[in-house]
Amino acid sequence: MLENLTARLDRAVKTLKGEGRITDVNIATTIKEIRRALVDADVDYKVAKAVTDEIKDEAIGQKVLIAVKPGELFTKIVYEKLAELMGGSRKDMNLTGAPAVVLLAGLNGAGKTTFAAKLANHIKKTGKTVLLAACDVYRPAAIEQLKVLAEQISVDVYAEPENSSDVVGIAQRAVAYGKEKGFRVVIIDTAGRLAINEELMQEIEAVKKALNPSETLFVVDAMTGQDAVNTAKIFNERINYDGVVLTKLDGDSRGGAALSIRRVVEKPIKFIGTSEKIDGIDAFHPDRMAQRILGMGDVLSLVERAQQAFDEDEARRINKKIRKNQFDFNDFISQIEQIKRMGNIKDLVGMLPGISKELKNIEIDDDAFKPIVAMIQSMTPEERGNPDLLDGSRRKRIARGSGRTIQEVNNLIKQFGEMRKLMRKMNQMSAPKQKLAKMMKRK
Repeated sequence: MLENLTARLDRAVKTLKGEGRITDVNIATTIKEIRRALVDADVDYKVAKAVTDEIKDEAIGQKVLIAVKPGELFTKIVYEKLAELMGGSRKDMNLTGAPAVVLLAGLNGAGKTTFAAKLANHIKKTGKTVLLAACDVYRPAAIEQLKVLAEQISVDVYAEPENSSDVVGIAQRAVAYGKEKGFRVVIIDTAGRLAINEELMQEIEAVKKALNPSETLFVVDAMTGQDAVNTAKIFNERINYDGVVLTKLDGDSRGGAALSIRRVVEKPIKFIGTSEKIDGIDAFHPDRMAQRILGMGDVLSLVERAQQAFDEDEARRINKKIRKNQFDFNDFISQIEQIKRMGNIKDLVGMLPGISKELKNIEIDDDAFKPIVAMIQSMTPEERGNPDLLDGSRRKRIARGSGRTIQEVNNLIKQFGEMRKLMRKMNQMSAPKQKLAKMMKRK
C-alpha cells in the first residue's frame, strides 16, 4: 500500500539525520524530495506544493530541543501534515433512520457491487441487520453478482426482474421493503456511470432526491490517478455526497491521487479496500494511514483486525489447553485459520512498527501456510491430537501424503515442539502471579 511513497519519504527524511538543527539550507533538499515523492505517487501537484510549503514553514519555526533530533522532529511535522491532508481524524458514517439508507455511486469498474457486500458484512458485525438493494439494471449479471456475494455473508437482497428499468422506483420499493421487514440498514448498489453521461447523472440525482439517504458514498478506484480527483469533484457537484471510499488501494504502489481528494473536494475518506476478500475493507483513519506511509506501523488497526478475527470462546479454550500443556496440531491449525482471516500477510507485516525495510520488501505469499496445513491434514486425527506419536515411519507417510519432503515434516514437528516448550515456560512463569492474585482477593 503506497510502498514507493513510503520508501521515498524515508529517504527524504534521512537527509536531515545527523544535522545539528533545521535550517533553510539543509531542509531545502528534503522538502524538494518530499514534493517529488508526493507528485510521483499521483498526489495533485498544487496539493503537494501546498503541503510541503506548510511542512517547511512549520519546520523552520520549530526550536529543536536538545533531547530531540532534527530528523525526529521533522518526521513528526511530516506525519501531522500528512494526517491533516487526509482529513485529520476518522469520520464515521451516519446510520440514523428507520431504516438508515446508504447510497453508493461511482464510475464503471470502481468496485461498487463488491464494496456493497463488504460494507454489509462490516455493518452486520456491529449487530445491525442489513438489506442489499440491487439497483444496477444496466450491467449484465450485476444483480446475480450481488446475490452471490450476499449469500457468502448471509445477507438478504432486494431485487426485481432484470427487465425492470425504473431505478428510482426499485430503490424506493427496496427501502419500503426494508422498513416493512425491520432491517436497520439498506444499502443501495447503483450502476456505474460516466460523469459525461448526462442521462445517468440525472438518474443518480433523482435516486438521491427520492430516497434522501442517511449516507451517500462515492466509490472510486484508487488506481485511476488524477482522474479520480477530477471525477470526485464532478460527482460532488451533482449529488453532494458525504464521504469517499477508496477501492483497490492494496493493488499498487501508486494511489496518492486518492489522498488528494480530501483537500480538493473537502469530503472525508471513510473506507479503504485492503484486499479482494469479503472482509477486505478498513474504516479509514487519516492519522493511522500517515503512520503507515511514514513506516511507523499501525498497531491500533492490527489489534482491531485481531479482535474481529479471533473468537473469544476459542481463545479461552486454547488458553486452557496451553495451561494443561495439551496444545496440539488441531489447535495449531485453528490458530492459522484465524490469522488468515485477519487479511493479507504482507499488509499485516506493514502494520508492525520497527519492521526492517528488508522484511517489508520481501514478497510474502498469502499461501505460505498451505504447506503447513497440508502436512497437518495428512496426519491422522490421533496424530494431530497426540504429536508424540509421530515416529519416523509416520513422518514418511505424512511427507508422501502432503507432497512435502521428510525434512519439511521434521522441521514442522521440531518447531511445533519448541513452541509447546515456550508455551509451557510462559505458563509456569505466570502461575505464581495467578496464585498471588488469588491470595490478594481472599484478603
